Amino acid sequence: MSLPLHAQPGPVPEAVVLEGLPPVREASAAEVAARISGGPRLVVLDDDPTGTQTVADVPVLTSWTVEDLRWALRQDSTAFFVLTNTRSLSPEDAAARNREVVRALHTAATAEGTGYVLASRGDSTLRGHFPLETDVLAEELTELGAGAPDGVVLVPAYIEAGRLTVGSRHWMRTADGLLPVGESEFARDATFGYRSSSLPEWVEEKTAGRVRADEVLRITLDDLRGGGPAHVARLLSALHGGRTAVVDAVCDDDLRVLALALAEAEENGARLLYRVGPSFVRARAGQAGRAPLTPAELRRLRGDAPHGLIAVGSHVSLTTRQLDRLRERGGIAEYELDVALLLDEERRDAHIAEIAAAAAGALDATDAVIRTSRTLVTGADADDSLAISRRVSAALVEAVRRVNATRRPAFVVAKGGITSSDTATHGLRIGRAWARGTLLPGIVSLWEPVDGPAAGIPYVVFAGNVGDADALADALDLLRSL
Repeated sequence: MSLPLHAQPGPVPEAVVLEGLPPVREASAAEVAARISGGPRLVVLDDDPTGTQTVADVPVLTSWTVEDLRWALRQDSTAFFVLTNTRSLSPEDAAARNREVVRALHTAATAEGTGYVLASRGDSTLRGHFPLETDVLAEELTELGAGAPDGVVLVPAYIEAGRLTVGSRHWMRTADGLLPVGESEFARDATFGYRSSSLPEWVEEKTAGRVRADEVLRITLDDLRGGGPAHVARLLSALHGGRTAVVDAVCDDDLRVLALALAEAEENGARLLYRVGPSFVRARAGQAGRAPLTPAELRRLRGDAPHGLIAVGSHVSLTTRQLDRLRERGGIAEYELDVALLLDEERRDAHIAEIAAAAAGALDATDAVIRTSRTLVTGADADDSLAISRRVSAALVEAVRRVNATRRPAFVVAKGGITSSDTATHGLRIGRAWARGTLLPGIVSLWEPVDGPAAGIPYVVFAGNVGDADALADALDLLRSL
């Protein structure tokens, strides 16, 4: 007798996972935009910068002073991002940063007379500080007088990257079919690892049993497609006491039905927090998917040098394959930051300076890649591993800062979540920017910095765990056409 679908190890053909689902209920982005018009602003606290990869023409902050937040609230956009970068922080520092951001946001929104709803944007492969971040946000909203949230809505789907939720089970697309995320390399993350692919069971696992799987509200494709927005709004309105709901999604229409339901439930008094992947943000903001940016749209943006800089910090196997393919196509000079030297206090600074000078000198003749050595160095425990990651990332960021101070690149590509965040905030000192769109469909975001030493230089946020083997080389080909 064969095992049930959810018990079969390894990838499952996508057609098998999607077999027998109810037909898609169509919902347009225009319908969502009309529904949320005049409503509260969606504020996305992004635990790394890759959450912008599904949207276009949305403000991004890497600083959260009251003035920065008031600037974002005044922009003509239904949503904006605040880059908290908490995935790179310890639990204590992540909690403190969330509190700081929400307090400043509440002050800014009060001054602007604007309502807001919070989305805590996490990884579509379920890595990150959950439930810590939503717990802290709920506590702060309560203390600020905004009201204790009735529920936390968990929507990790990332449609473009093939992260789908069916029957409350989360899957990731691979070359061999859909793989339960609990069997993926991301589930073995040194800091944020987990076992469960079933979202209710994952919630129980991550809350250490505080929330039992059978207490989690499951909003399925039958609810979204068969019941529709009004039915789902009734389910959401029944949430009380901070109860968690998990939501299926296979396509943008599923997420737009959810967005309509959320707007109705909140209009009727429900107070909800969101913990989401990238695709939800686009749906909830009332945006349709857009084609990647064209060379004509990009030509007004470039730095001074003839060539660009690529900073690679991600260690996942996909990034390594993408680097290999980029080497095959050629046109790059490559410089390695040796992790062993970076962890040596006496040799660290000289090593960074040497690599940065060489990369800056190469920009007149070729694109330059600065990467960390590909051997992943881990610590004795999760906190130690995170500390090593931060130290290595800081070195890569310092190298980028030195390059930009010497020779402004035509563009900067940052590969990896922590790398992208630290490069934006510290390497290029971007405080305010606009996420203008993508270089590749829904997976590689391009920012236009509007302040700091990188103003006017296209900044490309490229997650470590997205795209195929050719994606990095394809993105570089487009940037080279500027």
